[in-house]
Amino acid sequence: MIEFWTNPMSRGQIAHWMLEELGQPYTTHWLDWGPGGNKSSDFLAVNPMGKVPTIRHEGKVVTEAAAICLYLADAFPQAKLRPDGAALADYYRYVLFAAGPMEQAVTARAMAWAVPEGREGMAGFGTFDASVSALEQMLTGRDYVCGKAFTAADVYVGSTVDWGLGFKSIPSRPAFEAYAERVRARPAYKAAKAINDARIAATQKA
Repeated sequence: MIEFWTNPMSRGQIAHWMLEELGQPYTTHWLDWGPGGNKSSDFLAVNPMGKVPTIRHEGKVVTEAAAICLYLADAFPQAKLRPDGAALADYYRYVLFAAGPMEQAVTARAMAWAVPEGREGMAGFGTFDASVSALEQMLTGRDYVCGKAFTAADVYVGSTVDWGLGFKSIPSRPAFEAYAERVRARPAYKAAKAINDARIAATQKA
């Protein structure tokens, strides 16, 4: 059994999608923001950062959405969400690109943090435009990160593009729109989205 700590208005939706792709049983611990939720002593004992998503499987705690996706693909090979051979290069490359440079670029843009001219090499993402262009180039001319086959990499990269387009934190480009349409069609994506949307609606009514 997998234990899963999340909040519906968070990156927890990424791990939730991954869990639905696995088709394995899991227990969800819904957390609220504030002292009684993510920062509660019970949760801090599991994840001292007080961040979601967090999972525990076979006594091991895994945090960070990208790590959770990669770990679960390895832990449950029957789901066939981890490629083999040469495809592993793009699998690892673009999950870590989305979790590193791409997220840094989007965060810096949202926070209005400017990299001083001539010092782009000191920032892991270089520039926002360079990161967006690299992601666009990768997604152009292929169905998924590893080609024709959907993998755990698409849960993470797909979430990056899905959220980026939804919140307008990345520009709308044909490659992004086409890719987002493909991943949003996944039954597991729809299932996780429905669960989280229902939780958000219930919380707002409370």
